[in-house]
Amino acid sequence: MSLKAASAAAALLGTGGTVLCSARLDLPERFNFLSLDGVSPNSRSIQRLRSRILVNEDSFHAFPHRLRLVFSIKAADSTQPSSLASPEKDIITDDEFSLAKVSFGVIGLSVGVSLLSYGFGAYFNILPGSEWSAIMLTYGFPLAIIGMALKYAELKPVECLTYSDAQKLRDQCATPILKQVRDDVIRYRYGDEQHLEEALKRIFQYGQGGGIARRSAPILQKIREEVTEDGKYCLVLVFEAKALKLSDFEQRQPKFASFFGPGITAEVVKGEKDLYEVRLISNTTL
Repeated sequence: MSLKAASAAAALLGTGGTVLCSARLDLPERFNFLSLDGVSPNSRSIQRLRSRILVNEDSFHAFPHRLRLVFSIKAADSTQPSSLASPEKDIITDDEFSLAKVSFGVIGLSVGVSLLSYGFGAYFNILPGSEWSAIMLTYGFPLAIIGMALKYAELKPVECLTYSDAQKLRDQCATPILKQVRDDVIRYRYGDEQHLEEALKRIFQYGQGGGIARRSAPILQKIREEVTEDGKYCLVLVFEAKALKLSDFEQRQPKFASFFGPGITAEVVKGEKDLYEVRLISNTTL
């Protein structure tokens, strides 16, 4: 193939790439002579290119050696704007230690079982310290019971996804109620059936006229801190509700705003599958 044909092929694809021609390459299939990095072999550009180059398919049978075009596609010029390019946001990981992130049920159960095990071992002279066996059994039994009770009533924290730009706005723009909601759902709770139980009970009015059944109540799966397009702090509550529809959330949108207010605007968005997002946007700006 001539240099002119190779240049035309590159121009036809619009890749601005480099064309390398190899003249001693026998391929098993005559239509697989074209190899493109990042371009689908069934794309319209490839079909047009083949129609330009393979004018007569049977002519390839007359040559023992066939040509192969390899297009090395370069990255787009950074000086030219791209509508697909969007700045990536950094996700902040919460690695700070806090007692709210510790399960007291696990601690009580572990300490209680350990004291009971060692106490029985010392009492039967299997382990040393027989003089302390009575004390270990006395304290180990109630600690184990309390630990099991806390573990049974334990409500695990939900996942919290925080973007760096939202973290910078949290202290100054987030309302005290939004901060409290965030702190409550990312820690262990005991005795509650689900997170935000009191809020959901008032908003969806379980068992009341115009309300929903308690078994259909949405369940908080995770929260997300982000910044809106106009630069406002937003706390997103992601609920799973298999028995509800988007209209069930939309008609209660004012109740979300009033319960978690003042100073916020509530929006409802349909997520994937049975997920619904309630966006609590702070009206406070810098």
